[in-house]
Amino acid sequence: QVQLVESGGGLVQPGGSLRLSCAASRSLLRFTNMGWYRQTPGKERELVAIESSIGSTNYADSVKGRFTISRDNSKNGLYLQMNNLKPEDSAVYYCSALYFGSQRIWGQGTQVTVSS
Repeated sequence: QVQLVESGGGLVQPGGSLRLSCAASRSLLRFTNMGWYRQTPGKERELVAIESSIGSTNYADSVKGRFTISRDNSKNGLYLQMNNLKPEDSAVYYCSALYFGSQRIWGQGTQVTVSS
């Protein structure tokens, strides 16, 4: 079974940092369009950051300059470094990717709460 498992969420004060991790049960080379999404109650899930199949990265305007997506193929890991966090960044964060280009896989999500 192909799985993505997120970790690293938690409670942080405004201006703080968190690093989310996404562990894949298969080699990252089998995934494309790996990215991070987030969702708050009553709102649609939104794209936060994504790495395309050709290696380019794109970020939501609201996180540009603060968040960085990265990957470590040797560890089958995808990461999201989040700096200068704001209360509006509070959400459940999901890792997602296309498996062999067609099957969309989602993780179970990890809660991030930014509050003083």
